[in-house]
Amino acid sequence: MPIKVKSAAEVAAKWAEQTPGRQAYYEVGVKGAGADWENGAIASAANFKAAVSAGNIDKLFAGGVRNAGAAKYVRKAGGIGAQRFSGGVTEGKVDMQNGIAPYLETIAAITLPTRAPRGSESNLARVRAVANALHVKRNALKTATS
Repeated sequence: MPIKVKSAAEVAAKWAEQTPGRQAYYEVGVKGAGADWENGAIASAANFKAAVSAGNIDKLFAGGVRNAGAAKYVRKAGGIGAQRFSGGVTEGKVDMQNGIAPYLETIAAITLPTRAPRGSESNLARVRAVANALHVKRNALKTATS
């Protein structure tokens, strides 16, 4: 005997009607969850590596993108994303400042080789100095330490 279930439309309608009223529960749950999130995410590093190293990860990724489709991207980014853009930028100011500061400090500490005439291959040494310093800084900041 088949299992009787509601239609996807009925489930989605109830979800869309009831879930927005649960914002207070969400806020309370998030406030104390930072340490649990951090510990769980760090503990799952091996699972993350295995997942992104899987032989079929490229196909799974492409399939997920294809399933979502361009229309969903435009609808979500143009609708919800556009509505939340300004507030998100304002809310993210301190995070942006803290995130960019080490890179700006790194750039400020670089002594560039002397500039050569336009088109000179030796000018690439100037670019290389910045690129290498930023690469080292990024790796130092992104490598998890305990």
